[in-house]
Amino acid sequence: MNGEGDPGPVQREGDTGRIFFGSHGELPKSDLRVAAYTEIDAANAAIGVAMAAAPLSRDAATMLLSVQNDLLDLVTDLGVSTYGEPVEVTIVPAYVERLDRAVEHFSEQAADLGGMVLPGGTLGAALLYQARAAVRRAELAVWRAVEAYPDAVNREVGRYLNRLSTLLFVVARVVNVELGDVDWVPGSTEQAVAPVTEPEPGTAG
Repeated sequence: MNGEGDPGPVQREGDTGRIFFGSHGELPKSDLRVAAYTEIDAANAAIGVAMAAAPLSRDAATMLLSVQNDLLDLVTDLGVSTYGEPVEVTIVPAYVERLDRAVEHFSEQAADLGGMVLPGGTLGAALLYQARAAVRRAELAVWRAVEAYPDAVNREVGRYLNRLSTLLFVVARVVNVELGDVDWVPGSTEQAVAPVTEPEPGTAG
């Protein structure tokens, strides 16, 4: 309805493709810092799904819950500009060091971390592998933002995500300990396919 006096569609925040992003002010949603925020948010949701479905030990579930909280710290950190006066950033090396300790702890529970495995096995492990892929996308988005705004994006955010992808891989291997991982066999599909031979001349095809 476009009659006289009709105010038209109601505009909501973000309807114009722009967003207020912390101390950076108003930015287009296509800005690399906003893209990094979005990818971290998606990674956090993927971890939540894995936690809901995977039969995790209490220490693994507690650790992943703390990771989810950390990821909200990360997106908050992305909204803080480091231009001008020094500011207190959220993500510091201690965050990464905590993940390193978790990797060491859960590595002791995994039967074997060697070799290449397919991202599957049990449902819980498959979802953790999927969450790891989401984290790796988020890390890539953060490093793109760092390259574009080297003085405005905290590099510790990228380092944290790099360690987190390792941790999720290790925990997925732990979840698969009982039933085992599915090993990658290079070229196995090609080897399983019988070669197609052409019929000899004069024979029925």
